[in-house]
Amino acid sequence: MSRPAPVSARLPEFTWDTLDAAAVTAAAHPEGLINLSMGTPVDPVPPLIRQALADASDAPGYPLTAGTPALREAIAAWVARACGAGVDGLGVLPTIGSKELVAWLPTLLGLGPGDVVVVPPVAYPTYEDGARLAGATTVRSDSLTALGPDPRVRLVWVNSPGNPTGRVLPAAHLRKVVEWARERGAVVASDECYLPLGWDAEPVSVLSPQVCGGDYAGVLAVHSLSKRSNLAGYRAGFVAGDPALVAELLKIRKHAGMIVPAPVQAAMVAALGDQAHADAQRERYRARREKLRAAFTGAGFTVEHSEAGLYLWLTRGEDCWDTVDWLARRGILVAAGVFYGPAGARHVRVALTESDAHVDAVAGRLAHS
Repeated sequence: MSRPAPVSARLPEFTWDTLDAAAVTAAAHPEGLINLSMGTPVDPVPPLIRQALADASDAPGYPLTAGTPALREAIAAWVARACGAGVDGLGVLPTIGSKELVAWLPTLLGLGPGDVVVVPPVAYPTYEDGARLAGATTVRSDSLTALGPDPRVRLVWVNSPGNPTGRVLPAAHLRKVVEWARERGAVVASDECYLPLGWDAEPVSVLSPQVCGGDYAGVLAVHSLSKRSNLAGYRAGFVAGDPALVAELLKIRKHAGMIVPAPVQAAMVAALGDQAHADAQRERYRARREKLRAAFTGAGFTVEHSEAGLYLWLTRGEDCWDTVDWLARRGILVAAGVFYGPAGARHVRVALTESDAHVDAVAGRLAHS
């Protein structure tokens, strides 16, 4: 009897493994590697968050999947401030970082073969990975009219500010997406992990009254503290929106053991309640962005979109792997645009998450090309 194909067979090669050769080349540079690829935070975790984690470390019992009352209140209050949402009728739920929720959302919503997940043309690969895990089909499109009246669409991902492009979607565009999805009984999931990082444009949440009209039906917003508070290592995220959908997610996650550890929940309360550390981190990224933008444009790169978020979306008008190799020979590692879909094949993504010293060194390496 033949065995079924392993689940991993549904998935492509892990994105970052394909950069291994370029990473070896970049690491061989005499002055060392400057890693602008993955976007992992390098700045310290703020002391008040570390203290909250330590104070909650005596946690012998099982934590609440729904989050402590203090955490639920902190999430709702932050969403009200940052997204312009009303807390009445708003469902909130902590998640083990945002990637876990993104990857499993189609499965948690009951999608499967025959269902369609719509993702942006250039997008975070985990949207498509999540559809593959559920056995659903992915369609890349930012034009709802191009989709037509397809009844198979069950989930629509939007991402503003976008990863990797830094593109900001206007409130009017997001409102049309929500209206279109509601007419068809589909869910809109908005990945808003970079919402606090608007530079040349002001991002708008799907939870804003401008977008959803104060009604959260069929709408979910996904957020993360990885970049805002340097908590990538804590795996601290949350989802907010339609209370019926959030309640359904909670029921399943209780069975599956998808629980944020109690000390991390306490750390999230501290992080969400303090704006000063987030403002300081935002200023670090703003300064690095200015330096990197000047360095790359000075070296002949064109910056496209990038009006918000944690990345610069660059092109030299050539195949992205040629650009990756060119930069790797100068000790600079970047992400290939094709990671994010075929439409990114002539771009690379540059993260703002290296140290100040390494960011300062980029211009010199590019100037000596």
